[in-house]
Amino acid sequence: MGYVSAVPVPQPRAAAATPAATGSRRSLAVALFLGAVGATVVLLAAGRIWAEGSASVGGGTVSLDAKGSDVTGVPTALAIVGLAALVAVFAVRRAGRLLVAALLALSGAGAATAALIGASDTGALDEKAARTTGDAASTVEALTHTVWPYVTAAGGVLILLAGLLALRYGRRWPSMSGRYERDGSPRARKERPADPDRPEDLWKALDRGEDPTREG
Repeated sequence: MGYVSAVPVPQPRAAAATPAATGSRRSLAVALFLGAVGATVVLLAAGRIWAEGSASVGGGTVSLDAKGSDVTGVPTALAIVGLAALVAVFAVRRAGRLLVAALLALSGAGAATAALIGASDTGALDEKAARTTGDAASTVEALTHTVWPYVTAAGGVLILLAGLLALRYGRRWPSMSGRYERDGSPRARKERPADPDRPEDLWKALDRGEDPTREG
């Protein structure tokens, strides 16, 4: 008569993370980094001086400058939209995630384009020259542009790259937890029926105002 071995059979270890899962986590981290850094760069650079010049007043000259926010408010607005889209990517799924990822990419592209267009703009300084001299026909002289419009454009490109990564890999990224029901309240815990053979269950039933001797 044979004997059955009591030695437990070793179970295979959990499989290591697949290359696809590793790539998904890496793309998620890179997209978050690019989107956050890009939006921060745009918001900061848009507040710097983009252009400088001078205007003739009473035989002399007065120095003028224009910040990015004076030239155009588009990059700042789109950076804020990009940040919102970056967060919203994790709140939606499937087609909704693709739409939000597309919005993220378009926000970056729009911010970069607006910054590049504003890099050669003279309208803001011409308006300041007209106000300073009191002559509506006055224009800015000795106009120079700083590097900040191009820094803003670079931030927009980072947001664009984050959106492209979300479009390519976003369907594999995790979503927000579904722990709560649609109304936002936690799921009710179902009470276990009292066991007559367990004194603690009888006491709990009595505390709830139930009759533990009544059959369900």
